Amino acid sequence: MAISFEKAFGIHTQMLNVRGQRMELLASNLANADTPGFKAKDVDFKSVLANVQGPTSNVPINATQEGHFMVQPGSANASVRYTIPMQTSIDGNTVESQIEQAKYAQNAIQYRASMQFVSGRIKGLMTALKGD
Repeated sequence: MAISFEKAFGIHTQMLNVRGQRMELLASNLANADTPGFKAKDVDFKSVLANVQGPTSNVPINATQEGHFMVQPGSANASVRYTIPMQTSIDGNTVESQIEQAKYAQNAIQYRASMQFVSGRIKGLMTALKGD
């Protein structure tokens, strides 16, 4: 009997990738907090989750204008968006350090939770394989 890792871990392995990508984006935002004209970016988690879970409808999505983005299922990169600041900076920078730090801390906690879930599943599989 083969073990299905996709069934064993569920969506958590893909979410680890998304949360890792988000950490990189948030760290980049914080590193460029003083760069004139820098535009902060973040991952739109709801659209990533929808892409990973697959389409919920059979209705095809059509681009009605040239500037529309075509989102590929399972693609986290397609869900990177510019953030809208609460207060704009004179130099055009949209990074708000306190908000970015809070987002980073929250994402780190969520990453750790997903990692603990995957780790628990691995321990369960090891126990099942050993028969302890």
